[in-house]
Amino acid sequence: MSEPTSPFQIAAFRRIWLSRFCAVIATTGMVVILGYQIYDVARSAYAMSIVDASFLLGLLGLAQFVPYALLSPVSGVYADRFDRRQIALFATLIDAVIAGVLAYATATGTRSLPLLFALAAAHGGTRIFVGPSLSAMVPNVVPAPLIPRAVAISSTAWQFGSLFGPTLAGLLYAVLAWTPYGLSAVLLTLSALSLLTMGPVPQAEVDRETHPIRQYIEGFRFLRRNRFLLGCVTLDLFAVLLGGATALLPVFARDILHVGSEGLGLMRAMPGAGAAVVALLLAWKPIEKEVGTKMLLGVAAFGAATVGFALSTNFFLSLAFLAALGAADMVSVFIRSALEQLSTPDEMRGRVGAISGLFISASNELGEMQSGTAAALLHSAVAAVVFGGVGAILVTIAWAWIFPELKNARTFAPQYREKEQAP
Repeated sequence: MSEPTSPFQIAAFRRIWLSRFCAVIATTGMVVILGYQIYDVARSAYAMSIVDASFLLGLLGLAQFVPYALLSPVSGVYADRFDRRQIALFATLIDAVIAGVLAYATATGTRSLPLLFALAAAHGGTRIFVGPSLSAMVPNVVPAPLIPRAVAISSTAWQFGSLFGPTLAGLLYAVLAWTPYGLSAVLLTLSALSLLTMGPVPQAEVDRETHPIRQYIEGFRFLRRNRFLLGCVTLDLFAVLLGGATALLPVFARDILHVGSEGLGLMRAMPGAGAAVVALLLAWKPIEKEVGTKMLLGVAAFGAATVGFALSTNFFLSLAFLAALGAADMVSVFIRSALEQLSTPDEMRGRVGAISGLFISASNELGEMQSGTAAALLHSAVAAVVFGGVGAILVTIAWAWIFPELKNARTFAPQYREKEQAP
């Protein structure tokens, strides 16, 4: 039997891709509507000011991050010790139940700020078990030479899901408020079924006698010794932590650009649209040379596009800046993800994936907290987003100096693994 030339020729990979695609449409739609509901309820039912309601959007990011951070050690070790497919399957089913509860509360008018925050936290807790398990399964079913292409194709599931999810959710919410959550519950169930039908996935045996916390610490040590990988992950952490504008999109949609939930759905989808185009290009022709320099340029462009979005007062120009922001970010995501898969031994992929996921969650959810807090302190959502975009550019410059390995890296060559194993 001939070797596959594309990851999509492998049935198990197709099911992983489909599971991720359905889950991303569901979860990105849920998060968009959660943010809009919290902001809208705060402004209407609680008569909060724009500044105070903006701060609540920051707290929403914190509510999703705290369980993510607390459960990260458990999820990473579980993804290495136990069946990754089953972990992702059960966590996805739990998330489907959360979506169903949100649909019921919205349909019956029993939604409240405490309930919305509690369900947002539960949603954050389930996702930490899905991400590392799905990502760690890809190298188990795809040959090593195809992993960079598999990473790019997997990214298309995320990016197209991020495009369709918020758009559908915003449109459905404007028609009938509970339907976005109902659709999410159905899609998450389909995501779980896709994993259920793929069969067992082989994975490396792990030492089960060592304490789980010690095993998780070993993951941190591995990451710390691999300076290129450490530089990639922390660059993304601090750049997105500062430059994330998504938390304040409800403010721009409702009170600056005046486009409502429909406009919010489009705005939230645009970064996914820009990233999806880049992901398709990378799936066709992956980056192979000057990977470090291209990643640094991508993060700097992300910061510049963030500033452009903040200063725009035209809805369509704002959409263009958001698309550019997503396209630039996709370059960094591709390089970091490909390097992580190629440089990490299989018996540690769950832990390293969980740590990477924790950093990504910190950059996203804590970035939302930072944006909401900055908006409250600066008394302006626009000023807060400008501040974050400029900060992302400055972080890129600093990381090019602190981690010269980034700008000097030419390829994804195996020498990075060799350096990590050196004493």
